[in-house]
Amino acid sequence: MWAGPGLGQVSPGRGAARGPGEAVLDGTPGAMAKKSAENGIYSVSGDEKKGPLIAPGPDGAPAKGDGPAGLGAPGGRLAVPPRETWTRQMDFIMSCVGFAVGLGNVWRFPYLCYKNGGGVFLIPYVLIALVGGIPIFFLEISLGQFMKAGSINVWNICPLFKGLGYASMVIVFYCNTYYIMVLAWGFYYLVKSFTTTLPWATCGHTWNTPDCVEIFRHEDCANASLANLTCDQLADRRSPVIEFWENKVLRLSSGLEVPGALNWEVTLCLLACWVLVYFCVWKGVKSTGKIVYFTATFPYVVLVVLLVRGVLLPGALDGIIYYLKPDWSKLGSPQVWIDAGTQIFFSYAIGLGALTALGSYNRFNNNCYKDAIILALINSGTSFFAGFVVFSILGFMAAEQGVHISKVAESGPGLAFIAYPRAVTLMPVAPLWAALFFFMLLLLGLDSQFVGVEGFITGLLDLLPASYYFRFQREISVALCCALCFVIDLSMVTDGGMYVFQLFDYYSASGTTLLWQAFWECVVVAWVYGADRFMDDIACMIGYRPCPWMKWCWSFFTPLVCMGIFIFNIVYYEPLVYNNTYVYPWWGEAMGWAFALSSMLCVPLHLLGCLLRAKGTMAERWQHLTQPIWGLHHLEYRAQDADVRGLTTLTPVSESSKVVVVESVM
Repeated sequence: MWAGPGLGQVSPGRGAARGPGEAVLDGTPGAMAKKSAENGIYSVSGDEKKGPLIAPGPDGAPAKGDGPAGLGAPGGRLAVPPRETWTRQMDFIMSCVGFAVGLGNVWRFPYLCYKNGGGVFLIPYVLIALVGGIPIFFLEISLGQFMKAGSINVWNICPLFKGLGYASMVIVFYCNTYYIMVLAWGFYYLVKSFTTTLPWATCGHTWNTPDCVEIFRHEDCANASLANLTCDQLADRRSPVIEFWENKVLRLSSGLEVPGALNWEVTLCLLACWVLVYFCVWKGVKSTGKIVYFTATFPYVVLVVLLVRGVLLPGALDGIIYYLKPDWSKLGSPQVWIDAGTQIFFSYAIGLGALTALGSYNRFNNNCYKDAIILALINSGTSFFAGFVVFSILGFMAAEQGVHISKVAESGPGLAFIAYPRAVTLMPVAPLWAALFFFMLLLLGLDSQFVGVEGFITGLLDLLPASYYFRFQREISVALCCALCFVIDLSMVTDGGMYVFQLFDYYSASGTTLLWQAFWECVVVAWVYGADRFMDDIACMIGYRPCPWMKWCWSFFTPLVCMGIFIFNIVYYEPLVYNNTYVYPWWGEAMGWAFALSSMLCVPLHLLGCLLRAKGTMAERWQHLTQPIWGLHHLEYRAQDADVRGLTTLTPVSESSKVVVVESVM
């Protein structure tokens, strides 16, 4: 049953709620389809409701030039092309894999698993994936597919909470801006790997200091007598790996207040990455869907090769044991559960709006339920598999240096640009393994980056009215977006750029902002729109109702998990510190909170603004502003799927029975 006034539902007095850009389907017998040239709105007759409102083209997509998009416009303006769909459904699967499976799966999950009790960490990880990660992952994909819109217009399902769309746009813009810096650094290391001797393997370069020590191996350390230093003290000395990273790549200054000059070599790598992203995205999902076949699958080939190489190294077994060895006492620590929750939300790419954008290019009847389950399993499975690769190499590194694995275990940039480069210097044919690793790093980040840009552009273009459409609109929009992000990124390739990068990473797309976003998504869909109602919408698309567990999670479990972890993060908040030494000034921390609040405040500010501008009593305002705005594609498929159980027909029961829609987003 459709709970409340929903898709295909008829309710009395609906015509009075009509706003700009909406149409009333009144069902007057014999009425002809009419269109207002000013706003592209239809009034469709009862006879026409029995068939598709938009003539279907190939693969069920609306034919180009049909419907609102193709009727032309006054003054000879260009007709808006129909919304794109994936050429094959596998394009969507690979794009989601490329976006959600990224650097966090390789450099964050294995470290968290080791830190939080080894194999025991999988218990909270799996539980939170079941009650939080998978339900929201499915919610975002199905919502995009149902509404056929990007991250902003998808909330036409409950217009009062459209601030969620603006918040996700802000978050994904921040992510697009700073995430590409990791690709630029990886590209720089990749270029430097094509040499007989790796530049970070030896001292004596212009960027090295007198404290640089090349001794890595335990036997070398034991036989050396450098100012009577012990092996542990030597391990804490300045290695060429650290000096290459800090003095050559970052050219690290003394703090955020000392920006310094641009590093032109890294700037050129950054520019190359943005050019790559542009040409991956500029033609839309037709081109993106092809590129991800390589960028999403080749990292798995490299991971397998690195695993085979890693397990053959001495000490690899010890590293894998440290990775999986269970410490049952950790289950009682709240931090373990918090780490599991934040990792799920990070690795599943929840709250960014990009999953919604990818889902919006699906065919209306695609089985998004099955896709979401498969994608979640691939994501978590990749994280678990990557742990074997990482810790086999870290185990070898610890054995070679004669230190405990806790001395070499790293996460984040420390793993990618310090621990692993140090490990490959101990291997035969070091440049080959270095180039292979950084090429994998580049591909892992590249598809996450360009799908993030795709999600931002989709939401942006959905906002533009049809009357503003122009040729090469998409190409120009992508170019402007990439150029703006590149200009902002210039602040991160200066001597103080790492401090700026950490600000973006710690605040703009932190666990706090993503948890806030996920909490409101569940509340709006489950309690404002209606969980049962949305389950019926999904049944309209895939032909059956998903497992009731999804509805229970959206309504109760997931919001409780999100709010619990959110409150924990706020209560135990610690100011940002770089490398355990540099404390950010008060104005730097204020900038960070401005990044976080710029997205978090979108929801309450938009809600208050809409309520204050509306007319009538508060109950009337709420009822009007929470009434969904449907696209014509909903009525088209409702007519075709009228026999689905629990769905009503489109036939109006009286002259006063109205159905409100807007110009189709297709």
